[in-house]
Amino acid sequence: MKILLFMAALCVVVMSCTKGKTDYEAEIDTVVTEHVEFKEAATVTTNGYHIRIEALNGTFYKGYNEIRLKITNSQTGEISNTSGVTFLPIMTNAMGEHQSCPHRYQLMERSDEKYFSGYAVFTEKSSLDDSWNLYLSLTINGQTFQVAKSINVQEQANKNLNMTVFTGKDNEQYIIALISPQKPKVSENELLAGIYRYQKPIDNPSGVFPDPTQFSYTEVNGYMLQLDPRMPEPSMGNHSSPNNKDLTQQNDGLYHGVVNYTMTGNWTLNFIMQNQDGQIIKGTVVPDDFTPGIAGAKSDLHIDILF
Repeated sequence: MKILLFMAALCVVVMSCTKGKTDYEAEIDTVVTEHVEFKEAATVTTNGYHIRIEALNGTFYKGYNEIRLKITNSQTGEISNTSGVTFLPIMTNAMGEHQSCPHRYQLMERSDEKYFSGYAVFTEKSSLDDSWNLYLSLTINGQTFQVAKSINVQEQANKNLNMTVFTGKDNEQYIIALISPQKPKVSENELLAGIYRYQKPIDNPSGVFPDPTQFSYTEVNGYMLQLDPRMPEPSMGNHSSPNNKDLTQQNDGLYHGVVNYTMTGNWTLNFIMQNQDGQIIKGTVVPDDFTPGIAGAKSDLHIDILF
């Protein structure tokens, strides 16, 4: 009987949503493009070598970006014998202060596919006050080169790839970045996220800019993200969905779970993050009451999405 009453109330809520569009419903009409092709986002030519930096859609976005580097001889186009490729993104603000973001410093060689792979989780978009540069180091045929390249980081229009920056109860700074799905379906979706922690700089920097020890982040290992997805709009009554799975770390270093979207709209991914010992680092329990007409409460650790 309770289930029948719930479904009846939910039907009334859904029908009421069609009477007048809210701002978030208007945004649903925006077509979300799923980017699957890597394209050139920036290039550098130095000492007779061409460095091609690729990203999905050929664009750097605020949030998680998979990065690929291809190094060739600028005259012959042949793949160069390259090793020791490092990658350091640094943002400089209007005051001349520097900061970085989660990234893979030592890029991984994918010899079969002839590129080096890594990632960057850009925390801010480029602006008149905030500019990003990539600092690269690589060794080709025994000779080491350092290069810098200015890049443009754009706002991420896809709200399914949002991120959050926060301080945990352990006084450490963390970043959670959504990676997929880019284009969710009304069904169970694999939810993929990266979790990173800022490493406080050492007391005695080398004095050479950029010193990577001053701009370090680590991938968080062995944590758990408890997941409670809800539709927080008053018209949706704060309802959730069945068959969701908490996010746990897999062999790729990323956190995998399942989120079940029962309809399109405005969803909040409420999280509780626990460390290896089960201690809560951030997050609060969300009431599970069905509350038509009242905005749903959110965990103090959450990411809003829209599809």
